[in-house]
Amino acid sequence: MDVLGSFLGTIVVEAGRILCGSVYHKIGSFVKFQSNCNALKREMESLIDLKNSLKDELTSDERNGKVAATQVQEWLRKVEEIELGVNLIQAGIIPNNENLCRCCLNCSLRCRLSREVEEKLKEVKRLLSASHFPGGLVAVNSRVKVVEHIPGPSIEGQPTASRNLGRVFDLLEDDGVRIIGIWGMGGVGKTTLVKNLNNKLESSSLAQPFSLVLWVIVSKDMDLKRIQAQIAERLKLPIIEDVQRMAISLFERLKKEKKFLLILDDIWERIDLDDVGIPRPPEFHMGSKIILTSRSQEVCTGMITDKLLKVQVLSDEESWALFCQNAGEVADGENIKPLAEDITRECRGLPLAIITVGRAMRGKTMVELWKDALRALRRSIPDVRGIEKEVFRPLKCSYDLLEGQNIKPCFLYCSLFSEDFNIDVSELTQCWVAEGLLDEHQNLDESFNMGMALIESLIASCLLDQGAFPGTVKMHDVVRDVAIWIASSEQGSESLVRSGMGLNQIPEGVKWKSLKRISFMENKITRLPDSVMECSEVSTLLLQRNFPLERVPEGFLQGFQALRVLNLSRTPIRSLPLSHVRLDELRALLLSGCNYLNEFPPLGGLSRLQVLDLSGTPIRELPQGIEELSNLRQLILQRTKVLGTIRPATISRLSRLEVLDMRFSAYKWGLQGKEEEGQATLEELEFLQHLIAIYVKLDNIPNLPLGYSSLLQRLLRFHIDIREHDYRIPYDQHCKSDERKIIVGPMNVSEGRLEGLLMSNTSKLVFFDCTGMSKMCENLVRNTHVGFTALKSLKIARCDSLAPTRGNAHARHDVLPNLEELTLHRLEFLKSISELIGQLGLKFSRLRFIQVSSCRRLKYLIPGNLSQNLESLEEIKLSDCDSLRSLFHDSIAHNPIPNLRILKLDDLVSFCRWQMSWPYLEQIEVRKCPLLRKLPLSTQSANML
Repeated sequence: MDVLGSFLGTIVVEAGRILCGSVYHKIGSFVKFQSNCNALKREMESLIDLKNSLKDELTSDERNGKVAATQVQEWLRKVEEIELGVNLIQAGIIPNNENLCRCCLNCSLRCRLSREVEEKLKEVKRLLSASHFPGGLVAVNSRVKVVEHIPGPSIEGQPTASRNLGRVFDLLEDDGVRIIGIWGMGGVGKTTLVKNLNNKLESSSLAQPFSLVLWVIVSKDMDLKRIQAQIAERLKLPIIEDVQRMAISLFERLKKEKKFLLILDDIWERIDLDDVGIPRPPEFHMGSKIILTSRSQEVCTGMITDKLLKVQVLSDEESWALFCQNAGEVADGENIKPLAEDITRECRGLPLAIITVGRAMRGKTMVELWKDALRALRRSIPDVRGIEKEVFRPLKCSYDLLEGQNIKPCFLYCSLFSEDFNIDVSELTQCWVAEGLLDEHQNLDESFNMGMALIESLIASCLLDQGAFPGTVKMHDVVRDVAIWIASSEQGSESLVRSGMGLNQIPEGVKWKSLKRISFMENKITRLPDSVMECSEVSTLLLQRNFPLERVPEGFLQGFQALRVLNLSRTPIRSLPLSHVRLDELRALLLSGCNYLNEFPPLGGLSRLQVLDLSGTPIRELPQGIEELSNLRQLILQRTKVLGTIRPATISRLSRLEVLDMRFSAYKWGLQGKEEEGQATLEELEFLQHLIAIYVKLDNIPNLPLGYSSLLQRLLRFHIDIREHDYRIPYDQHCKSDERKIIVGPMNVSEGRLEGLLMSNTSKLVFFDCTGMSKMCENLVRNTHVGFTALKSLKIARCDSLAPTRGNAHARHDVLPNLEELTLHRLEFLKSISELIGQLGLKFSRLRFIQVSSCRRLKYLIPGNLSQNLESLEEIKLSDCDSLRSLFHDSIAHNPIPNLRILKLDDLVSFCRWQMSWPYLEQIEVRKCPLLRKLPLSTQSANML
């Protein structure tokens, strides 16, 4: 027993030791397993938190048009996979610990789970360490198309529009151009142009530089939220109600874009890009562009555009093709085609009008319908179907948005003039002042400047165009039709416009009492009604250019009690029936070109008259009673070729006179002490304190002292023609509005005292057929010590020698220090400009332009002592100088004219030497220079003719 007991005891002890060791090992394994499970749970929670944070950030980026980068997407996929596996483990082990016992009894299951938990823990830790993405979380969303197609008509086959499109593409390729403004009148095709641009980019290789092209419609009633919403939808961004927050969101998104093109179509007022959220040019990447379209040039310039492109109307050929395209085959019918062509011409190349009228006439085969449509268009009546809604009303929007005092009635006033008529700006402002549309308390210069500002605003709004001649404007015919349509119904502006319609008499059945303005200009009216017309509210009556009209009946004007503007210019009337008419309100009486008008009633009754235009009339003396016109501000006597008498103290009684314009008049003003009996003198004008401009003729050089500071020095402009003989000078007849010019000749100037005139701020001086020039130069030198600083232009033509005689004084200083233009013509004695330089000490340091013609003894132009002073010279013109061999004296071996831009040589039979190079020359014209064989090599970019 003891042995058995001892044996059993040994077995029990050994078994217990073995059993306890096994249990201890199992307990250790279990503890480690439990620790890994807890660690896995903690690390997995961290991984899930990180995943959720990244997903939240990606959700925001996806709203900004972005998607997760590839490595981020792969990371998230792996997280999702391991999360699923860990969830399965946790579902079977961690929550239900009773299963652990069974796991512990199953050694193989326990070992497998332990290894799986351990591997999952390692994977989770690896994913946590791999959660930093150097390339960023997101990439550009390829789901946002670079260009979206915009439905619209094609411009294929339209040369004008295609040229404009090509110009826009050129600007898109110019890195120096960031913002492009496309402007033009309503309906001219601006939107069509940029739609074609957008769609061309869709398929063009030029789309590659742009990562994104956005199209936004702004329209008349600009709504900032609506603009932002269009951009946000295009970018797949959420729309935020708060404008500022939306702007921030758009700004951040567009700033990240590599190169974008933003098209803002139909802008009516300046848009602040910051308010919308559009990066300004310095803030967006090089190559990004903004294109905007507008009816207003001022809106474009207010948006700080780099380049402007004005869209012009179509040519006649393009207009006809577009009309036929919309009207169909019927427009080409034998009886209809002439009418269809006339209708097309009435649209004056405006695509919107052409399309609208063409569609309205499509399929109409009755000639009567085409005649009626043509009548309506010519009468500015919107009877053609669709014309009011689709053309007149959209164009009226431009009128509605005009801002500025009286700019709307000033615009409507322009419609009184005939179709396609070049309206003289001066005459237009005269009418505006007379009508009270411009402040009549300003002087005429201030009123003219205000009128020009209004005109520029109307031009910038595409409601007026530049005329065919300088100083004129015109209205597009469709715009004029809209203006007449507005004026025919607008309270206080009702007008009857029948200008340029071929009428031979005043129409009947008109409600005269309701009218404000009447225009029958440019018709064929032969007679006016003898009876009194009840036109008590009419303030303007235009009857000019009715060439058959010879008589104004006595009773015709008696019903026009409120008349302010009466224009009878260029009619063959022989008298005016003003003696029995009370026109107390008349401000402007315009009779220019009335070549048969030689009978005037007394004018003293026109007490409020401000403008009297008698240009081109055959008057021999001023009308009786003119001195009683105490409010007269402008007296125009141009081309009065038989005017021989102005009674002394007549003009001087016109106390409010501002402008006396007697250009090309036969009348010569006398000089005090030298006047003939009954001749008015220049000195009389000194009493007119409001005078700002005179254009007069004298028969002698006035002896004005150097300190003379009265009349001429206070004038803003003057044109004084001094001559002894009465024959027309065929040279330099035009006088710019801002010039202070004196023309002298033909006469002997050796004894005259020009110093006083030149000290009166004279800016332009012309000598023509004068003798005694050398003596005159000597007098100028002796009688001035400061030079004539105001003189900028000097012209000498057909005068005698300028060479100083022996003993003549030479100037010690430059007599004409600010001279900019020099013209010499037919100076037969001139061998060198040194003659002029020596007398007057001229240095030509500011000379910009020199022209020499028909000086046959001149051998070279620039003497050696002058070569270093011509830094300002930009243009040289030489012609018909037989002896001229070169531009410079032989002593000059290098180019002394560094800034020359234009060189024109014509009929120089001896010219053979260049002696120079032209680094900045832009244009060369060479004609009839047979000895000139070699053009300068440095003028490769110049225009060689």
